[in-house]
Amino acid sequence: MQLFPLGREGCTVRADARVILGIDPGLAHTGWGVIEQRGSRLSCLAYGCITTTPRTELSQRLAKICEQIDAVSQRFEPSCVGIETVWFGQNVTAAFDTGQARGAALVACAQHGLSVGEFTPRQIKLAVVGEGTAEKEQVQYMVRQILGLEDLPRPDHAADALAAAICYVTHGPVCKEEKL
Repeated sequence: MQLFPLGREGCTVRADARVILGIDPGLAHTGWGVIEQRGSRLSCLAYGCITTTPRTELSQRLAKICEQIDAVSQRFEPSCVGIETVWFGQNVTAAFDTGQARGAALVACAQHGLSVGEFTPRQIKLAVVGEGTAEKEQVQYMVRQILGLEDLPRPDHAADALAAAICYVTHGPVCKEEKL
């Protein structure tokens, strides 16, 4: 797992903050990003990309995704997750692969009792860029601006995951600690 920690180490969330995990699922590359919301202010705690290779058995690839999303959830203790839905397009095989990776990530999220918000790529781009057909570079640029990052978040899978977390803030269901 590639990890780019940017924020606090202890991960103790204050009462006026919530931690949101974002996931951009993919069998070869699953991006993840963790943001913190304090009022209207968003900041990035960490982001990264889980990489698997086609030479590895499918079950092992899915287990790796599940285990590493679990590790991120244990470390940063998010209360909710924004995850990209599967886009079907023309490639059915790619859609199935992405769906399986998405399922592995959702299992890890369910084990932590996270509130899940599911968003289409168009919804995420609209929330972050203001244009549902935005290019990857535009998403990376706006994620950097919104979260106050010095550099563009890379790889683009991690940027997309951060964008999914940002989308959760504006369009997601209520997080579990807010339901009380």
